Amino acid sequence: MRHIVGVADMKFSKNDADEIVTFALGSCIGLALYDPRSGVGGILHYMLPLAEADPVKAQKNPYMFGDTGIPAFFQELYNLGAVKDRMRVALVGGAGTRQNSDLFQIGLRNIQIAYALFYKNKVDIHAEHVGGNIPRSLFLSMKSGQVWIESQGQILELL
Repeated sequence: MRHIVGVADMKFSKNDADEIVTFALGSCIGLALYDPRSGVGGILHYMLPLAEADPVKAQKNPYMFGDTGIPAFFQELYNLGAVKDRMRVALVGGAGTRQNSDLFQIGLRNIQIAYALFYKNKVDIHAEHVGGNIPRSLFLSMKSGQVWIESQGQILELL
């Protein structure tokens, strides 16, 4: 079964018949996690780096923001039996605009919050496809743990 992750959302699975996908990552970040031993994995799609931008929305939906969504996402996977040291991590998205005057630099700031949280918590990134100015869709096969992106008619395997 295909599970589609919307913006400010996450989906996870332990069923090897499942595929998880999030479409059209621009400045947003798609984070794919997979623990091959437990068979637990999922994708998070967050849109803004810091919950302080709107604490009320962050309380209603922590997956909207990197600083609240990433820890909540990891915790959900731990609750299903995933172990941090076994997890394979892929980071995708964080594009800027095509103009040179990307005033708010949301894509870059989304990447930076993920890097900061991973560094602080000693989480290795095993694959990434970030920055630039192209949209990407992110896929995770629960059967194999394979992670790939589709962008501009191209398919690129990450894990």
